[in-house]
Amino acid sequence: MSERTVYRHFASERALRDAVMQRLEEEAGVTLEGFRLEELADLTTRILAYVSSFPLAPRTPRDPTVAAGNQRQREALLTALGPATKGWPEVDRAIAGAVLDVLWAPVSYERLVTDWEISPEDAIRGITWVISLVEDALRSGHRPHTSDGSLGRPPGQK
Repeated sequence: MSERTVYRHFASERALRDAVMQRLEEEAGVTLEGFRLEELADLTTRILAYVSSFPLAPRTPRDPTVAAGNQRQREALLTALGPATKGWPEVDRAIAGAVLDVLWAPVSYERLVTDWEISPEDAIRGITWVISLVEDALRSGHRPHTSDGSLGRPPGQK
């Protein structure tokens, strides 16, 4: 399709991108209007299931120093999780570590400061708040959701 054909249907590149975004939301079954907190888990599942239907683009090779630092952080997280996740399936330990890794990543901080316009201090406060919630869940034996959608709680807990 030529650029001229595209601009016959869309006034600008922004209009084209907006139309693509709207179409992706429709295909994923996502409606943000009237969204309620109780729908967050379901909405997240739909969005990520849709995104996972596309192949991941190959990552550019990482700088060896950055890759080594990431590996040290991963190993440190998994070691720290050891006592709280003893007896857990390996995939649940990996999920817990990966989620904590995402939370403490500079890109998470940058998104809060840039996209949400939260002060650096408040961004740090928010991230550490969520990390403490995950820590509490780990100490209580709460695992990630199971494949049947139920909460991964310790036996005897609701």
